[in-house]
Amino acid sequence: MASADVSEVLPKPLDSSSSQPPLFDGTTRLYTSYPCPYAQRVWIARDYKGLQEKIELVPLNLQDRPAWYKEKVYPVNKVPALEHNGKVIGESIDLLKYIDSNFEGPKLFPEDPAKKQFGEELLSYTDKINQDVFTAFKGDPVKESATSFDYLENALHKFEDGPFFLGQFSLVDVAYITFVERFDILLKNVWNYDFTSGRPKLAAWFEVNLETFLCLQMIVDFLSKTLPVCRRSTRLMCTSQQRLIQKSSLQFMRIRSNSCS
Repeated sequence: MASADVSEVLPKPLDSSSSQPPLFDGTTRLYTSYPCPYAQRVWIARDYKGLQEKIELVPLNLQDRPAWYKEKVYPVNKVPALEHNGKVIGESIDLLKYIDSNFEGPKLFPEDPAKKQFGEELLSYTDKINQDVFTAFKGDPVKESATSFDYLENALHKFEDGPFFLGQFSLVDVAYITFVERFDILLKNVWNYDFTSGRPKLAAWFEVNLETFLCLQMIVDFLSKTLPVCRRSTRLMCTSQQRLIQKSSLQFMRIRSNSCS
């Protein structure tokens, strides 16, 4: 399995005060946001296929986006978006498929019909998994997220020729891992819950993905600086503390529809 190039120097995010870079000059650009899980999907695919020198990262500050991005690049005003061959393409799942089909490097989707069909099923389920777990954070996530994690555990039993959803690493793994990593951080820090416990396939899948990609390590760093970590000396917490942590957690888990997809 290919791994991310951890030596890459990451450019500073552009904001409303940043000068407009050259546009539509033949350079392929990936407009992204480092903390955004949708954008991280495409970042992972870029790195896995070894396209760091062929696809330039253009990170944006989503809280202070430059006006030229909406006006001249992508009217939808979301990330990720790819500027390639004089056009701009959006939507993270579509971009995963586009990059896999239009650029060199290891393939991210198998030719095997059974794996391809199952892969499409899993991709169509990503939004439901994310929505269900996000909703669970409003109540009792340990109980209410169990069905979602059981679904992933069962899916990982489908093919036995590797630790990934389709056996070998694919864009299906990419589509899930950037969200599952967030679930892990919050469940462990706020509810002291390891969702991989009792789910050996999911545990192995999670570990091998997390060890591979730089941007997943950045999620940990980003949330650890902003999330009020629950350092429990006891299992007992007052209701006001629990509500405060839940509210803060949801602020970092929520993916705003006007920013990324």
